[in-house]
Amino acid sequence: MTRSKTPAAGSGTGDANGVGYEWEYARPKDDNKSKWERIALAIYNPSTNEILGRTLKSWGGLLIFYAIFYSVLALLFAICMKVLLSTLNDQSPRWQLESSIIGTNPGLGYRPMSPNVDDGSVIWYQHKNATNIKIWTSSLDTFLQGYRDPQSLPGGVTNQVICDYEKGPSRGKVCDVDMSRFGPCTSETGYGFPQSKPCIFIKLNRIYGWVPDFYNDSRDLPRDMPESLKKHIRTITDPKQLRTVWVSCHGEGPADVENVGPIKYYPQQGFPGYFYPFENTEGYLSPLVAVHFQNPKLNNLINIECRAWAKNIIYRKSLHHREGSVHFELLID
Repeated sequence: MTRSKTPAAGSGTGDANGVGYEWEYARPKDDNKSKWERIALAIYNPSTNEILGRTLKSWGGLLIFYAIFYSVLALLFAICMKVLLSTLNDQSPRWQLESSIIGTNPGLGYRPMSPNVDDGSVIWYQHKNATNIKIWTSSLDTFLQGYRDPQSLPGGVTNQVICDYEKGPSRGKVCDVDMSRFGPCTSETGYGFPQSKPCIFIKLNRIYGWVPDFYNDSRDLPRDMPESLKKHIRTITDPKQLRTVWVSCHGEGPADVENVGPIKYYPQQGFPGYFYPFENTEGYLSPLVAVHFQNPKLNNLINIECRAWAKNIIYRKSLHHREGSVHFELLID
């Protein structure tokens, strides 16, 4: 390193004779420059042609580096996504049944549901208030749109076929749901809501590849199955019709049992086995059971539980984690 003996006040140290030393890398102070001049100089320095502290060559090298860096990152991300997507299938899930998060125990769902989330599972309406009733019936109309108009579904017309216990769907086909068999539970009757005899639709949640293990032996029925359902099963003479996931609904408490009144099921008291397994075929519609409450007591909150019956549907009654059943409350003013 060299140094010159050029006098420069305040730029270095001096010797005994008062001669100052200025190091080559020392910069002159900008004490005489205003605040805005220093800002302008930081943006562009005409003496060094620096922009924001870097020359054009330095900025160019920096941009090239980051362009290459992020291009490599984007390429690695694209490769990872390609590998990941190659393991997925639009038709079927990668993990199924026991190996999936959903598992093998389907739950039940019900419609209509309150448009107000704060109402929870309460179905509450005034039977003389047409506007109030319209809220619930419109919800059911929307839910049943695909059932009434299969053309609105992808593949609904071409893939749906008429099924029964004698003949199920062929490969690539699905069973249609005949809405003419739902008795009084139709849009034309307001689903029984104006007559204070509402129909609540029950469905079994879909699990890909799940096949029910039926209670198809009237001599081998669970002890906790309702006697009314046992009696119904024992009246069936065709063994093929026993291939059904049965459904039962009842009031949960003693007062609820008294207030719920008689119940009828349409088109039958369960989900036919020929609808299973669900394989995500276009046009598939979950089978429905319309639960018709024929004479529920007015002005009383009725707690109702509906349960699905199959050997491989585990029932667990819990406020936080209910399995194999669904709970809702019915209140008609």
